[in-house]
Formats: sequence, C-alpha cells, structure tokens
Amino acid sequence: MTDQRPLHPDTVAVHSGRGDLADLGVHALPIDLSTTNPLPDIERGGDSYEAMAGGGRPIADGSLVYARLWNPTVARFEDALAEMEHAEAAVAFSSGMAAMTAVILAHTGATGKHHVVAVRPLYGGTDHLLGSGLLGTETTFCHPSEVGVSIRQDTALVIVETPANPTLELVDIAEVVAAAGDVPVVVDNTFATPILQNPLDHGAAMSLHSATKYLGGHGDVIAGVVACSETTAEALRRVRAVTGGLLHPLGAYLLHRGLTTLPVRMRQQQENAQRIVQWLIDQPEVDEVFFPGLDGDPQGIVKRQMHGTGAMIAMRMRGGYSAAGAVASAVSLFTHAVSLGGVDSLIQHPAALTHRPVPADARPDADVLRLSIGLENADDLIADLAQAFTRVGSGAQASGAATASPAQG
Repeated sequence: MTDQRPLHPDTVAVHSGRGDLADLGVHALPIDLSTTNPLPDIERGGDSYEAMAGGGRPIADGSLVYARLWNPTVARFEDALAEMEHAEAAVAFSSGMAAMTAVILAHTGATGKHHVVAVRPLYGGTDHLLGSGLLGTETTFCHPSEVGVSIRQDTALVIVETPANPTLELVDIAEVVAAAGDVPVVVDNTFATPILQNPLDHGAAMSLHSATKYLGGHGDVIAGVVACSETTAEALRRVRAVTGGLLHPLGAYLLHRGLTTLPVRMRQQQENAQRIVQWLIDQPEVDEVFFPGLDGDPQGIVKRQMHGTGAMIAMRMRGGYSAAGAVASAVSLFTHAVSLGGVDSLIQHPAALTHRPVPADARPDADVLRLSIGLENADDLIADLAQAFTRVGSGAQASGAATASPAQG
C-alpha cells in the first residue's frame, strides 16, 4: 500500500514479503537452512520458544530456536501470500493435505466440536480424508444450498472448493458464509489463486491452497498454505509445531519466487484455456465442456467474486470411459499426469486417479477428463487434442453406452 492508492496485484506479487531485504543488504531472496539457532541466554531463548510453540511469533531480541517453530524463508513466503490474499497472516505446510489436516485439527479436537460440513465436489484427497473419519470427525456432505440445514451445535467447520475439482462447479462464497453463521468457512482456492479470487473478501475465514499447483507453477515443489486472521494463524502454527508438518525453506523460496510471475502466468494460461474451450465445444467427440462462465454465469458468481475464469477445463467424452482413456494416452504435448497449475499442460482422468478414493455415488463420471492448460501456444495444444481425437477414431465418436470403468468398482 502506498500513501496514494493500493498497489496493483501485479506489483504486490513482485514486492510482497521482501520488506527486510534492503536491511539485510541483499536483492534476491535468501534461503535460511538452519535447523537450530543460537540462544542469546536461557531466559530469552525460553521465552521465544514458549511464544512460538504456542503459535505466536518470535519475541524481539530472542531466538528462532528451532526450525520446526519458525523459519525466516518460510515466513517471508507466508507474508507475501497473506498480502496477496488480503489476510492478516498465512501459515505454510509441507503439502496441501497437511494444510487441510491442520485446519481440521485446529477447529476440532480441543474445541470439543467434531462435525464438519463439506460441499461437494471437492478434491479427492480432501473428500477421502473427511469421509474416512481418520481425524475423529463426522462429516455431512451436501450441496451449497444445504449448508444452513446441515449445521449442528457441534459443527466446527464448513469446507468449500470453488471452482471445484474436477468439474469447475462454482459456489457463492458469501451465500455459504451467511448460511454457516458463526461456523468458520474455509475455501480451497487452489484453482482460482489469489489473482482471480480472494475468499476472505467475501467473508470466508480461511483461503487454502495446494501451493504445489499455481503458486509454485513449475511442478518442482509440494506445499500447502492457509491465509487467515492472526488468531487462526496461531492455532494453525500450534498444530504445525506439534505435528511437524512444516514446509522446507527451499520449497518456501521456490514458492515465493513463483508468486512474482503468478499474475502473468495466470493471464496467459487463462487466455489459452478460453481459446481451447471455444474449440472443444464444437468437437463431435466431446459431449460437454465444463468451464466457469461457459453457461453465461446465470448466478453471477464469476462476475461477483472472481477476476477471471482460470485455466482448468473438464470435458465429457462422447465415447465414454474407453474414449477418455484413449485420448489421455494419445496426446503428446499434454503430459498424462496428475497435478495441475504448472507452465506445461497436463491431462488426467479424475475418476481413475485423483478422485478414486471418493465413494462411487460422488465420484466424477468415468467419461470425464480434466485439463490443466499451460503456457504453450494455444494452437499447438489444440492440434495435439485434435490428433488425439482422430487417433481414437470411431471409438471416441460412438454415442452408445460407456464402457464400465474399473474406477467405478
């Protein structure tokens, strides 16, 4: 923030989390790999340890003590992400699932509340974690319109993902927050990123990212991060300190560096995705295309809470499961792999892979493929899909019943 006006998100992405670099006499982000830190004396070392173990920040003139409690490189990335998400704080973890686990534990367990309301669809790992009861929670899965009636006295948390994985359903965050009442709402903001959506601006308590995806952007770091209030951050840091779900400093460095190009990457990837969507909707091999705003945005969600449509696409293949599998195997520029949000384009089959642990009645259909659009030339990506459709041939164009998928068990 300048004295005159707020900085543009592009500028924030480049400069956030770097306020101490001039005092350090450096320009590039430093990487602090220390696992332990010298103690000035017993009293100040002990006080700093107590503060950080309780979820707080290091005390002035104290010590960072131990990397499980605090790391400067990680803290810089957290500060940067918090600023981009319009949040007081952020807490980074070793993976997106570690972040989600910490959110659940921080809001259940010691609170005496063990019920969670979750709006489907969700990322398969999150759905499986909630459905398994592994963390001692009971989960009510519901439609966005059912959040209010699903809330109980022992409800600790409402979990939403928008745009949702894998078929890009949109959820009105403000409506869910209103229906949840006093129950905190966490929004998985992985697909949209802070560039296209800021859930806290619409009343959510937390914005969670699998930072592995767009924030890193290059497929070389696994991490998660939650933007939230300082009070919530303290609770999350306590969980992180006790469970050891910390992010390695090198990963934090890569993520912080990735944020600087996030706005530029998102714009180009979104432009590529929009061109590919317009081509896909005219292809006879494709029964349906899923993409935010493609239906004209009748509820106004894209216009009201987003700054763009993103770069994820899902498509339903006319030839069913066999056609979907054949197309995924026939591409050459697209990499047939899980994950998303990198500079290169990926294609995968959610029902057989990322959403395989989800119960059959909530699992994505077997004829659906998910595309993560990268920075390649859009015409080249379209040509790759076209040749894959051609190679699949009549099998992909068949209009009969889909072949049963092994993922549907």
